[in-house]
Parts: sequence; structure tokens; C-alpha cells
Amino acid sequence: MSEQTNPIEDPVVEEAQDQSAPVEGGLSEDAHLHIDKYESMWLKIAFIIMGVFFLSVIVSSFAIGIQLPGAYARIDPTTVNDPGSPFAEPGLRELAPGKYEAYYRAQIWQFTPREIHVPLGAEVSFYVTSQDVMHGFKISDTNVNVMVIPGQVSTLKHTFDKPGEYKIICHEYCGQLHHTMYAQIFVDEPTEEVASGAQN
Repeated sequence: MSEQTNPIEDPVVEEAQDQSAPVEGGLSEDAHLHIDKYESMWLKIAFIIMGVFFLSVIVSSFAIGIQLPGAYARIDPTTVNDPGSPFAEPGLRELAPGKYEAYYRAQIWQFTPREIHVPLGAEVSFYVTSQDVMHGFKISDTNVNVMVIPGQVSTLKHTFDKPGEYKIICHEYCGQLHHTMYAQIFVDEPTEEVASGAQN
């Protein structure tokens, strides 16, 4: 007479069998990945942050006009002062009404020219190079901020919409008198004579 033996009930085996049990569509439950609600929340936050970063780049580039400085040209630092070089006699040049270009030469420990005057509302394209060591070129209260590298002409553009005095400082340590290296841009409002002449 054969005795029926009941198999030992093992909860681990039962759980493993339950997990591999087929469900609708012929897939087993272990084929589905579960995302915890906190993981889901942090994934959504990460995507929102990436969207905000992307939007800020678009807005700053097109609406505010923030731009990366460009390497306009290469130049031999030893020929910066040679005749025919635009940096031999740097300064401000008018291209058209309201459009200017300004060439600046950086050297230990000064910017040339030391000061320029531009009319209110002028759009100025800056071309800057160094004849000796690396310098910085930062115009206060603007987004003009560029490294000045020997052998490279860097360029940026800015429209001066507010009158006043703008300081140019060197923000890259260039030696003992680095702190004395600065220049000035004066943005002038139209005088009464100029304004009345424009109305006539």
C-alpha cells in the first residue's frame, strides 16, 4: 500500500513559481519593470531641469544676445605693431551710422587705446589681441568677456544702450602690475546741437 506523501511547502519555491507564472499576452510578470514612485518623480524633475537649461540657452542666445567669443583670425604677436596692421594704431572706426569697430591691443600692463567715446545706441564690434602674454578683456556692466591670447584675434559685439562710463579690466593675471591694467569707454548722449540738427 502506497502512502501519499505531501511535498514540503516551501514559501520561496511558491513565490518563485508565482513570479514566473504566465499572464495575459504570454509574458511572465518578471518581464515587467517596476519604477518606484520616487524614481519616477526624480526622472520627471531631471527632464524638467534639462528642459529649463535648454530653454535658457535659447533665450540667452537669441533674446538677450549672449554669444561666445569668436577667434576672428590668427596673427603673429611680433608683427602686431608693424605698419599695415590694424593693431599698430588701434582705436574706434565708424563703419556706418550707429555701427563701429574697435581694435584693442593688450600688453603688459595696458590696453591701447586707453579710452574711446561712442554715441548712445552704438553697436561696436571689438577686435582684441595681445602682443606679449595672456590677458583678459572684460567690459563692466556688459556681457563682453574674453580671453586675449597672443597670436589670436578675439572678437565680440555689443550695443551700448545706456550712457555712462564703462571700465575695461584685465581679469587674467599678467604680472606684477596686473591690477593697474584698465581702459575706459565713454558712452555719450547726443548733445542738444546734434539733436536739433537731426530734427531739422
